[in-house]
Amino acid sequence: MKISSGEKVFQVFLIGFITLLCICMIYPFIHVLSISFSTSTEALRQGMHWYPREISLYAWDRVLADKNIWLALWNTVFRTVVGTFLTILFMSMAAYPLSKKYLPHRNFYMMFIVITMFFSGGLIPTYLLVKSLGFIDSRWSLIIPALISTYSLLILRNFFMSLPEELEDSAKIDGASELRILFTIVIPLSKPVLATLALWSAVGHWNAWFDALMYLQDQKLFVLQTFLRRLVITTEGDPLLPISTEFDTQETVKAAAIMFTALPILIVYPFIQKYFVKGTLVGSVKG
Repeated sequence: MKISSGEKVFQVFLIGFITLLCICMIYPFIHVLSISFSTSTEALRQGMHWYPREISLYAWDRVLADKNIWLALWNTVFRTVVGTFLTILFMSMAAYPLSKKYLPHRNFYMMFIVITMFFSGGLIPTYLLVKSLGFIDSRWSLIIPALISTYSLLILRNFFMSLPEELEDSAKIDGASELRILFTIVIPLSKPVLATLALWSAVGHWNAWFDALMYLQDQKLFVLQTFLRRLVITTEGDPLLPISTEFDTQETVKAAAIMFTALPILIVYPFIQKYFVKGTLVGSVKG
């Protein structure tokens, strides 16, 4: 098929725009990574930091030697793994019956579920609810309130509706219960969309900090993002930053802490990325 000159110009423009957009997104990451491996003098240098001209591991030594950041890492990993697992489990158990036309009052239930996408109780009622449940200063305050995402629930429901009904009918003839059909037939066939939703949930849990700021006072329960916020914004008296150092050394330590926080989720992403586009598309083809 011959491409017209107008289409060629558009393709060149599109490629150039996407390339520029990628550079704008990748450069801040490269900049922080470069500063984290730089000396204090190099960190103060004006201009673009594509690589460390003067290499120093001082900032990484301080970050990796700090016990609090490892404790925050454990809290974040616990929140991400447990929260993502429970989110996928409960969303699957909710989306499966909602995908069945024979569910009584299905449209009524869906109406109330969709309303939550546009209206919520607000910050103060949510805090009072979490407090009344006894979740203040508990890891569950970071997991239970974020257990179900309405948008993800709708995507999963639509995907379940696209699966052949004959598979479930044959399983019912063999005497399988609804739960067995869900866990042995439906979920194994839904790996692409479940992987996509798991990625969304995991990234959301990993990056969340505001709920930890509201519900947690015990520093032993702080997650990485809360620890990082305290380090970057309220550095005075922070044990990770030596009081006697100047601003430049503090900046290298902050950069190393930021990279330490971002790297784990970046390492996990490539293993799930292949399911991302496929899972999103197939979950939105049927309503």
